[in-house]
Amino acid sequence: MTESFHRSGEYENPYEGQQQAPVNPEWPPPPAYAPAHAPHSKKRGRGPFALIAAVAIVAAAIGGGTAYGIQELTGNDTVASSSTSTTVVPSSQKGTVAGVAKAVSPSIVEISADSNAGSSTGSGVIITSGGEIVTNNHVVAGASQIKATTSDGKSYTAKVVGTDSKKDLALIKLENASGLKAATLGDSAGIQVGDQVVAIGSPEGLSGTVTSGIISALDRDVTVPTEQGQDQGQQQWGQGQGGGDQWPFEFGGRQFNGDTGSDTTTYKALQTDASLNPGNSGGALIDMNGNIIGINSAMYSPTSQASSSSDAGSVGLGFAIPINTVKADLVKLRAGSTD
Repeated sequence: MTESFHRSGEYENPYEGQQQAPVNPEWPPPPAYAPAHAPHSKKRGRGPFALIAAVAIVAAAIGGGTAYGIQELTGNDTVASSSTSTTVVPSSQKGTVAGVAKAVSPSIVEISADSNAGSSTGSGVIITSGGEIVTNNHVVAGASQIKATTSDGKSYTAKVVGTDSKKDLALIKLENASGLKAATLGDSAGIQVGDQVVAIGSPEGLSGTVTSGIISALDRDVTVPTEQGQDQGQQQWGQGQGGGDQWPFEFGGRQFNGDTGSDTTTYKALQTDASLNPGNSGGALIDMNGNIIGINSAMYSPTSQASSSSDAGSVGLGFAIPINTVKADLVKLRAGSTD
C-alpha cells in the first residue's frame, strides 16, 4: 500500500470513497511483538506420561543422576542406572573411600540363609526402594528361610524371586519393605585396569565392612558350581569359619576353596585386589563415584585349607560379576527364572 501527504500536512487516503469494513473501537490494537506462547489447536496431556517425559528430558540434560527421581515418580520397582561418570558421592567427598562408603552403605544388606545343609552368611545390593535385592545364587540356593538386615539394623524376611545359576545371580525381595535407599547401577563397560574400587559386604558376618583396592584384570574366566552341584559345596564350605560362605571356584586351571564338582558354569569376571573374605559374596564392588560396577562372587580364602588360624585372611584375589551382566539378566530374574 502506498501512502502520500499533502504539503499542508493532511493525510491523503488513497481508498477514500471506497466502502470500508466498519472498525470496532473496542478491538485492541495488534501487539507490537508476537505472543510468547502461540495457541495450539490441541491440548497437550498433563497426566503422568507428560510428567515422566518432562523428567526424562531433564535427565538427558544433566545426566543419569536424575534416575533416582524417575524411580520415585514411577514407583519403587524402577532400577536406578547411570554411566560411570555419574557421581553419587557428595562433591565434598568425591573420589574418597569415606565418601563412597557413606553414600553406598545404606544400599548394602547382610543376608542370612538357612537350608538343610546348614546356614551361611552373604551380602546383597538393594536395587529398588521397594526391597528388590541382587545377590549371588549360591548365597540363597536351597534356602528354606532367608533374612536380610539393612545398615540401620532393620531385619526383613525375604523370598527368592528368580535365580540364574549359570551366572551365579539371584533376585530376592524383602517383605513389607518400602523407602529403602536403592544403589545406582553403573556401566562396567567403562572400567579399566587400575581403576580404584571399594567393596562393601559382610565378611565373616561383620556387616557393613568396607575395603578398597583396584581393578586387577578384566574378563577373567571364573568357573563355579551350578545349582545342581551346590549341595556338596554348601555342605563342605557353606558355613566356613565365622559363618561366611567359602564358595568353591576354579580359575586358571586351579580349584580354590574346595572341589567345584562336575556340574559347573563359567562367566567373565572383574578381578580385584580389594580384600574379600567369606561373606562378601553378593555384595557390591563400587567405583569412586559411588556406582555399582560389580557383584562380588568369588574370592580365594586360605581359611578353607589352612592348618591354623594364623594362615587365614584375604590374599587379594577376588572376582566380581560385571554389573552390565546383572542388568541384562534382571528381566529374566524378575520373571521368576529358576535356571
